[in-house]
Amino acid sequence: MVDQYASGQGEPSVQDHGLFSPRDALALQLGELARDLQKETDPDGILQKIVGAAINLIPGVEEGSISAVKGRRQVLSRAPSSQTAARLDVLQNEANEGPCLDAIYEQQTVRVPDMRNEPRWPNFSTLAADTGAGSMLCFQLYVEGDNLGALNLYSTRVNAFTDESEHVGLLVAAHAAIGYAEAVKTEQLEAALQSRDLIGQAKGILMERHKITADQASSILNHASSRSNVKLHDIAERLVATGEVPTLTKASSSE
Repeated sequence: MVDQYASGQGEPSVQDHGLFSPRDALALQLGELARDLQKETDPDGILQKIVGAAINLIPGVEEGSISAVKGRRQVLSRAPSSQTAARLDVLQNEANEGPCLDAIYEQQTVRVPDMRNEPRWPNFSTLAADTGAGSMLCFQLYVEGDNLGALNLYSTRVNAFTDESEHVGLLVAAHAAIGYAEAVKTEQLEAALQSRDLIGQAKGILMERHKITADQASSILNHASSRSNVKLHDIAERLVATGEVPTLTKASSSE
């Protein structure tokens, strides 16, 4: 019997005889997943851990990936476990139909028993079957009602996923949604910091070349963004990369 005090699991109950039921084992594995996701600081690392856990814990899964929504329109393949998983994600985007897209926008769980004989998405189903997908299982990832994407699971076998697969998958998806939301927040923060640094570099270039103040440099960049209908970040990125300075108008330089 494992010494539960030594392993850090705490004091056993009086009914415990040292044998864990499958549900107890799953609970421990999910707890370990939650701790792993909490310790991970790299967004890509978080997503890879989510997909890896899904493959290891959910019965029937051979490959997996995450479909991430960008701007509520573009769906990107993240952390695919193989080239086949990545290709299947691309096929859904190209066909503009498929179980993962339904999971993102419409349903919490979508199961596909036999991809070759799946009538719901005729174009994608044929392409996916030809690529090697026998069956699929997809879970919506959400936190506080915001749809963020889907956890996509694949098998080369027909009827690979059962009710148990869905049950365990929902538990994994609940943990994954929290970890995924944290990854999104981290990426947004990193992007904001990078954008701020880039704009700071652009302002410095303008200040040096035109002997103007920081406020005047900001005004020039904002005017250039407004006139061209281009994001301020992109204006700054172009200036830093090419040295191309927005037109220095009399009005902006005198502000």
